[in-house]
Amino acid sequence: MFCVTRKRGRRHVRVISGSAKGRALKAVPGTGTRPTTDKVKEALFSMIGPYFDGGEALDLFAGTGGLGIEALSRGMARAVFVDSDRKAVETVRANAAAAKVEGRAEIYRNDAMLALKALAKRERAFDLVFLDPPYRMKDAPEYLLYMEANELLRDGATAVVEHEASHAYPDAFGRFALRRRADYGETAVSIYNYAKERDA
Repeated sequence: MFCVTRKRGRRHVRVISGSAKGRALKAVPGTGTRPTTDKVKEALFSMIGPYFDGGEALDLFAGTGGLGIEALSRGMARAVFVDSDRKAVETVRANAAAAKVEGRAEIYRNDAMLALKALAKRERAFDLVFLDPPYRMKDAPEYLLYMEANELLRDGATAVVEHEASHAYPDAFGRFALRRRADYGETAVSIYNYAKERDA
């Protein structure tokens, strides 16, 4: 969920590009958060941006908040970060402050589906969604279909799912169509386009 380089045996996390380029970010304490390498992160944003002119992002399994913070750095107007782990939420808050994007970040400790239900009640809608759940979870379409059914997505939204390369999500479900899948060793990224009206 974040880019990592090694520095004196410790993990060093940073923002790759945009207004917060080079800003050092904290990693979540412990080993429960899986890092996204510089290579994957740079390739991912090259495919979906690389820069944005406003819009709202949702980082649903936020971890360090690295993906949502990168999106803010590259031009997204606002981002909502959700994680169920207390240490992760504390880390996102610290990282948003370090990147000087805390004024554009909403950060919540909650279960992912409960958070979506709360956002639906508030009639929120997003242009970009990051789903980087634990690899044991294979139900990304469930979350995206809930977002579709509850109008949490704007027409033309992009959904990014990071998962094990050994797992294949469908090319299409609901109003989502796979734009591209890219594999990086054991990690894969599947990018979906969302259209409120799908062609027959």
